[in-house]
Amino acid sequence: MRLQPLGRLVVPAPVPIAARGPAAPPATATVARLSAARPRPIITGMPTRATKRGRERTPLQRDCDVLICGASFAGLAVARELAGIGADVLVVDRYEIGERQTSACGIPTAWLRALALEESLQQTFGELVIHTPHSTVRYDLPWTFSTFDYRTLCGLLAGMGTFEFETAKVDGRTGDTVHTDRGDIKAPLIVDALGWRRVLGVGENIQPPDALLSRGLEVHPFGSGEDLEVWIDRSYVPAGYGWSFPADGEVRIGIGSFDPRHHVREPTERLAADLHADRVRYQGNWIPHALRDATEDGVFFVGDSAGHCLPLTAEGIRTALYFGIACGRELRRVIEGEQSRERALARYHDFSAQHALAFRWMLRVQRLVPRVAPRLLAPSLRTMGTKRFVDWSFNHYLNVAHPSFVAGGGAPRTRHVPSAGAAA
Repeated sequence: MRLQPLGRLVVPAPVPIAARGPAAPPATATVARLSAARPRPIITGMPTRATKRGRERTPLQRDCDVLICGASFAGLAVARELAGIGADVLVVDRYEIGERQTSACGIPTAWLRALALEESLQQTFGELVIHTPHSTVRYDLPWTFSTFDYRTLCGLLAGMGTFEFETAKVDGRTGDTVHTDRGDIKAPLIVDALGWRRVLGVGENIQPPDALLSRGLEVHPFGSGEDLEVWIDRSYVPAGYGWSFPADGEVRIGIGSFDPRHHVREPTERLAADLHADRVRYQGNWIPHALRDATEDGVFFVGDSAGHCLPLTAEGIRTALYFGIACGRELRRVIEGEQSRERALARYHDFSAQHALAFRWMLRVQRLVPRVAPRLLAPSLRTMGTKRFVDWSFNHYLNVAHPSFVAGGGAPRTRHVPSAGAAA
């Protein structure tokens, strides 16, 4: 297949920084402590780091009501739901908020609108272009997809919370005490939003290549483009896909492999070269593609630490926000004395588990696609390209984590199982 170049690369102007269940049991002593009014400093808006690196990196040893480990999409979504209720919420991360981008930063546009994050939006697409070795198909989507600026979005999302922020590397946990490189932090409510390593889980974590993880890498050349593009081509990766996501002044070009044993640097560079783009500004990560228990030993897990990344498409941002909001709502009810911590753990665990069937179906399709003969893949994609089928399949796919959940105030029932057509 002959690839079309992205067009003349230009150096842009700087981009602006972008269920309710049965009645709950009576509140426990933990809840009483959490809900007790007490004076404390309230930090609103974009939190700033209280300490610095090197010699000025001070010890950190304290108690709080809620400890959120991880300050990216999932952790900040949890914090957003706890705003303004008088709880002592501490967010810790190894990096500054918005400092370390590890994804292509694309999401259904309706999620940006639902969370009032439009300021971070960079470029919007109403079509998806899929390339195979034998043909190219173009799908007219029933909803738009947008790229966004990571730093801007994290700053906006953080500004919706009421919490303190500290930079610290989380090393592990003993009971209600989390160990960091700056000291121990104790909290009755602990959230792990640290990523696929599941740092606060029980026992040794499974490491790649044995873990159910995909491998992704991309480059960020300056340039422009008009199309949201995907390559399903085994000459690049035996099981996986390539992508090109334009983002208002840069293009995010990468390769994702469903098999973690396959390295992706060489095919990423080759795809960029085929698109006449520079191989600069690398970023990559491991991507979970299997749902895991959302609670364990008294800890709440959100985002990649719970496997909340959709198989097949590797879309994990909106699900991180979705499950982060759900977790935050359960924690809020604990703080307000409406339920015990144990009840919150059970409800959040069940909410996440309700989505298991959808995740399993998508994982089955992920494993099926590499087995389809290349000569059959192109006609299959063309057959699935009718407007009626595209609308039906992509709307089912969106409903896995629908943006209406933001305003819903509760946990919706699982509505469907996504179809194979959502693979597009």
